[in-house]
Amino acid sequence: MINLTSIFTPALAVGIGATLLMDLWSAMLRCMGVATLNYALLGRWCLHWRSGTWFHQSIGEACAAHGEKIIGWTVHYLTGILFAMMFLSIAEPSWTEDPALVPALVFGAATVALPWFVLQPALGAGVASGKTPRPWRNRAVGLTTHLVFGGNLYLCAKAMALI
Repeated sequence: MINLTSIFTPALAVGIGATLLMDLWSAMLRCMGVATLNYALLGRWCLHWRSGTWFHQSIGEACAAHGEKIIGWTVHYLTGILFAMMFLSIAEPSWTEDPALVPALVFGAATVALPWFVLQPALGAGVASGKTPRPWRNRAVGLTTHLVFGGNLYLCAKAMALI
């Protein structure tokens, strides 16, 4: 049985660290002219749940909501922490003491399922960006970003193991 208490602190540290490093990756992409998710739109989506609206034709055209930016960024980091908890709950118990890269990369790649099959359809971009002008580029950017997240799980766990 999984002891969530014993994985909470490492998941908090690894999840925040991996998400922060992924955000640095996304900032670099934006500097190169590659579009990434605007987390205010994630917050807008979440805030529209209050009125029962889960799916949008285009989240960018939906009414702005007060506090959407802070809500979006908060949900983004909570998701990173939750993903880290999920990973640590299925990884070998000794993984945090001696992290291995491949399991973290596989998990990171698997996490792209959430945006592809839940978030993007709900925001109006279609399954796996299917309704966007450049779906294959968006898929490649999404998968790469989630692989970066997985790699960052490894790097953050490795740093913690050295402390």
